[in-house]
Amino acid sequence: MALSKKTTVLFPPELHDRLVKLAAQLGTSLGDLVRTACEKQYGVVSPDDRLAALRALSELALPVGDIVAMKRESVPAPEDLTR
Repeated sequence: MALSKKTTVLFPPELHDRLVKLAAQLGTSLGDLVRTACEKQYGVVSPDDRLAALRALSELALPVGDIVAMKRESVPAPEDLTR
């Protein structure tokens, strides 16, 4: 990824210290740590990435029951709620 934009972010000293230590533990820079956190929290996923994730999910062979069985398993019986 080409880095071409600069932003200055001010942190309280305690938070800055914790982030610097965390970056060192992870073997990365503070800038990369902050960029990664921003991507995870606010990043926009491209349509191609969404389609790739959908394809990967559709290829999974998971043991899934029919809709009636799944509802029965996921909605508690009334007697289970009154215990």
